[in-house]
Amino acid sequence: MNKLYKMICAACTLVLLNTSAILADSSNFAGPYVGLSMIGLGAEMDGQSNSTAGESSASTTDLTVGQTAVASGLELGYVLPLGNVMLLDVGASYLHGEAKYRGKSTDTTGSGPNAGVHAGDVSFSVNEHVTYYIAPTIALSDTSSIYIKASHTSADIGVTGDITTPGNLEGQGWAVGTRTVLENGIFIRTEAGVTEYNGISAHGKGAGVAGQDKIDSTTSYAAEPTIIQGTVSIGFRF
Repeated sequence: MNKLYKMICAACTLVLLNTSAILADSSNFAGPYVGLSMIGLGAEMDGQSNSTAGESSASTTDLTVGQTAVASGLELGYVLPLGNVMLLDVGASYLHGEAKYRGKSTDTTGSGPNAGVHAGDVSFSVNEHVTYYIAPTIALSDTSSIYIKASHTSADIGVTGDITTPGNLEGQGWAVGTRTVLENGIFIRTEAGVTEYNGISAHGKGAGVAGQDKIDSTTSYAAEPTIIQGTVSIGFRF
């Protein structure tokens, strides 16, 4: 993650140092656009579970979503020209792709059909990401540009196991990317970024149903998701 932040800062510095030498026309980038995205996601969730009896074990799960399936997304936006080379890209995107964190407890005091066998097993899933973004952009030529993006993302949370369902996630993200727009309006965007979400927390409900272990209400679970993405988008500027 630190490497990505350094890359973003380096890109900003490079653009600022060379702005005076750029001779480009921002009008080729301006206007509304729609795009389809193919996205590779890497998700890291550091998590732990705790109980009053101290019988739960901490768990850290690293997983990648994009290795076994291709995540897809849709983006809509508008590019505002601010001068000959400066632009402001504002928009929203939707991503369908799931990441999971699984927690396993060594607590053997649960009750139910599977009592005594990992009575604290649970999982969190993160899905349906909606992002709003703003991206200051500099035109490098009549067809190519570079941008820095700041974003706010919300995502749905799902759970399995005898635990409460936490509220939806909220996260802040940063990214750096390039956008090439052809004369016919077709564009290609490439981007690398990271989104850090607020923590997920839940506790046992003490209910349990058939086929599900009962988890005591004193047992709590927590996870802190970070998602790193690489994106290629193809779209059309109107």
